[in-house]
Amino acid sequence: MSKIVSSEAFSDLFCQDIPFLDVRAPCEFSRGAFPNTTNLPLLSDSEREAVGTVYKKNGKSAAIALGHRLVNAEAKERLLVSWMDYMNTSPNAVLFCQRGGLRSQTVQTWLAEAGCTIVRAQGGYKSLRRHLIDATDQFASSGQLVLVAGKTGSGKTHFINSLPCSIDLEGLANHRGSAFGRRVSPQPSQASFENALGIALIKTTGQTSSVVAVEDESHAIGSLSIPHKFHRAMKEAPIVLIEETLESRIKTIHLDYIQSNYQEFRQQDTAQADSAFLSFLLDSLDRIKNRLGSEKYSLVKTLMEDALKQQFSTGTLEPHELWIGELLQNYYDPMYEYQLSKKAGRIVFRGEKQQIRHWLASQAEKVDS
Repeated sequence: MSKIVSSEAFSDLFCQDIPFLDVRAPCEFSRGAFPNTTNLPLLSDSEREAVGTVYKKNGKSAAIALGHRLVNAEAKERLLVSWMDYMNTSPNAVLFCQRGGLRSQTVQTWLAEAGCTIVRAQGGYKSLRRHLIDATDQFASSGQLVLVAGKTGSGKTHFINSLPCSIDLEGLANHRGSAFGRRVSPQPSQASFENALGIALIKTTGQTSSVVAVEDESHAIGSLSIPHKFHRAMKEAPIVLIEETLESRIKTIHLDYIQSNYQEFRQQDTAQADSAFLSFLLDSLDRIKNRLGSEKYSLVKTLMEDALKQQFSTGTLEPHELWIGELLQNYYDPMYEYQLSKKAGRIVFRGEKQQIRHWLASQAEKVDS
């Protein structure tokens, strides 16, 4: 009898970081996936499309027959080797296809015939994803959310990641959440981002009933959108406000956006790092050119180009602090103060990071008691 993991156990799979064997086509995997998942498809993109076309025109039996012709004995043997090699390193893996139907059942049967047992997820990727969307929506109505706010460079992301009960939205989105926030590696797909958020919430709320801290974000993080119900809850959640000096914020921006980013460019391609980093900074500045105005834009661009010239000639990164300070004082700070003024009634605590940490801990104690 086929072994199936029912939807009631999906949260446990995600909490325990159980590996997944995804046998969907590569195009399906690229549209949406889960962490800790390996894609070893039964059919290629073109083969899946051909089978789907036959299914619509001639029905299930004809589609199955075409699938067997496409995956001949030689192809089947090659696939079995790859699946069994994967199972040797991940013996507790769970198998799925798009809807838990023919593809995953076929792979499960073939593996069983080869002496390799694997369980499959009931309803496949679609059901697993629905479980995560429901978990996110359920949390959004729980009242457990608290926002961590503060001016640009306050170190909100670092602070959130130091808390015992928090979600790093920018980390999940692989973006730092500003015009300069793009990372060297690409952002995940929208569905993959939503999946990762659902998993993070299941893990976090499964351990405690305490408040969960997230950074005060706009609806978009780079090219991705925070799920509607979750962001609506963010817009109603209480806010704690980090207060940091300008000097401290300049140092934080310099660390995250200059030192760390430049190191990422060097790790990707040492030979092209300088030119790629230069383009990254100047292109990012161009994104806010209209909002800056021509005079402020020209000043910041001149300071940025001077800093890049010194960086590439001497190796020093300190001159970047000049344009960072200018941009904070004359662009980001006024914009943030205006946005925060519209949320002033939701600010429940403000102070330095350690003070906020103690306040959050006290709130957690109230919730848990």
